[in-house]
Amino acid sequence: MTKQGYDGPILEIDKLSISFFTRLHEIPAVMDFSITVQPGEAVGLVGESGCGKSTVALGVMQDLGRNGSVVGGSIRFKGRDLGAMSGEELRGIRGSEIAMIYQEPMASLNPAMKIGKQLMEVPMIHQGITRQEAYERALQVVTDVKLPDPKRILNSFPHQLSGGQQQRIVIAMALMSEPALLILDEPTTALDVTVEAAIVELVRDLGRKYGTSMLFISHNLGLVLETCDRICVMYSGEAVERGTIKDVFDKMQHPYTQALFRSIPLPGADKNTHPLVAIPGNFPLPHERPQGCNFGPRCDYFEAGRCDVGDLEMGVVPGDERHHTRCVKFSEIDWGAPVTVGEKKEKAKAGEVVLKIKNLKKYYEVAANAMFGGGDKKVVKANESLTFEARESETLAIVGESGCGKSTFAKVLMGLETATGGEILLDGRNIEQLPIEARDAGTVGEIQMVFQNPFDTLNPSMSVGRQIIRALEIFGVGATEAARKARMLELLDLVKLPRAFATRMPRQLSGGQKQRVGIARAFAGGARIVVADEPVSALDVSVQAAVTDLLMEIQRQEKTTLLFISHDLSIVRYLSDRVMVMYLGHVVELGSTDQVFAPPYHPYTEALLSAVPIADTSVKKKHIVLEGDVPSAMDPPPGCPFQTRCRWKSQVAGNLCETHVPDILDLAEGHQIKCHLGTDQLATMEPVIKIAAE
Repeated sequence: MTKQGYDGPILEIDKLSISFFTRLHEIPAVMDFSITVQPGEAVGLVGESGCGKSTVALGVMQDLGRNGSVVGGSIRFKGRDLGAMSGEELRGIRGSEIAMIYQEPMASLNPAMKIGKQLMEVPMIHQGITRQEAYERALQVVTDVKLPDPKRILNSFPHQLSGGQQQRIVIAMALMSEPALLILDEPTTALDVTVEAAIVELVRDLGRKYGTSMLFISHNLGLVLETCDRICVMYSGEAVERGTIKDVFDKMQHPYTQALFRSIPLPGADKNTHPLVAIPGNFPLPHERPQGCNFGPRCDYFEAGRCDVGDLEMGVVPGDERHHTRCVKFSEIDWGAPVTVGEKKEKAKAGEVVLKIKNLKKYYEVAANAMFGGGDKKVVKANESLTFEARESETLAIVGESGCGKSTFAKVLMGLETATGGEILLDGRNIEQLPIEARDAGTVGEIQMVFQNPFDTLNPSMSVGRQIIRALEIFGVGATEAARKARMLELLDLVKLPRAFATRMPRQLSGGQKQRVGIARAFAGGARIVVADEPVSALDVSVQAAVTDLLMEIQRQEKTTLLFISHDLSIVRYLSDRVMVMYLGHVVELGSTDQVFAPPYHPYTEALLSAVPIADTSVKKKHIVLEGDVPSAMDPPPGCPFQTRCRWKSQVAGNLCETHVPDILDLAEGHQIKCHLGTDQLATMEPVIKIAAE
């Protein structure tokens, strides 16, 4: 069948049910799922981890493995039933007519093969074109995905490219045979927000250029808003709401959709006056789904005798036949009612300075030839002259792209590395040259860390209670085993976990519950300072709200200083008191949250704010996409570290940006930026994020 000449829906999924079979029983993963993707249309598929999004994608690819199978309904591609095709027919369609882009780019690339050869294989296998034609097409597609110096890229191995470049190559590979349908499974999760913005714009442009239909799987509602025409919300294996972006975002008709939006930090959310509302309870396991509505046990509008009876069908929202919901009460709910929030919290008053950083430097010396250790030594300037303070009960957010030095600073503070120069003062004591093994238990207990991935930080062979007691033993808390056990149970109370969890093993916990155990362990030694390194980025949005709320509550109670490392500026705006923006080892802007999020900005802060996807149709953003990647810290540009990507550089007279590192400019009380722009030029900056008037 030719790629042209078909004008019906590209993809039709009708009442699809997929199950996985174990020796004990059948596990239904997807039930009664229907969706249609028209030519050139992008449809977003959103929901929490485990809701069945990726299973739907694998069903379309007919790649469910040995244990999975379609047990009901059909998947039609260009009118043909994929389930009825032979293996040979499917091989002709996969990669050629239907292509898939995965979350982790390196899993899709062969590390031992040059990029050009990997790209050329696709049309040579699927379309039988010559090597020269394949090379020309590869060159064109690499140019289309906006990679610099395409010929050099084609001659490179995957490890020679950054994460963002690798993901662009995977997109290029998917587009090599101009597929009719492109499935994107969380394609930007592992990328920086600035790279994510560029990839999203790229996917949109390429969709228009090639006329490709897209199924975009994500848990980020802001990204779906920016990329898709229609959206389908999934919960526990079922579609619960379907419609256009405008319908679902502005006129939602399912309690789960509403609960999702209430748990993400949109403009206007504030940790004290407008806190996020976490979804109560936990996601049901496939073999523990309730009767009737799967969302019933967590729903504010649940009614016994109606919501827990029989199988619920998707119904049409009156007046809009393209908008569907799986809720028996949707016509009775007041969707415009204000959110009933918990008690408003008083803003915690920042206390004494707990941590003082003065001109902190951290340099690494590496061999120029890292593989064989030969050549001259090179210096990597990971942190360059960091100067700031953090106070008791304060949340200071540290933001910036990968490679900017955030985690290096955290390592030096924790004692995992020692400083090259400058000072770190903890309550007036110098600790910058004290490695962790030379620190006493009190100092170690005072500075603790909550890590990004809760799955890697717990010992899988030790119970939850034992892991917390172990931390108490190390910090010298409690004179007896009984005292430590009592304190462990208090810590479980602190992080709102049932005391019965003390005997559970990590494998019996969800991601959000594991992260709570990590937080309990961090507070075991009476931490004064907690470094939270992307503590919620690996969690679902509904769990993020609960974990951030928990951190804030513990902070109020314990008067902790929280250093919150993140690249998600939405969550930073919601919970931080002050923000420090880092770029290539330098602090380029520092101020209160209100100061940093309002003009005048450092040009890099302006670009970061523009890149944040916001799940609100009333928000209008200035469009700034940063060109190029963050330069290498081994070979930084001369002058201002940001000058190679700055759109304001032409406003500065002469070549000052290229020759001199800027001095720190004080804009207001507590607000400083490192930039050559004058105050008159900074005054012309406009807000990046505007909320349209109703």
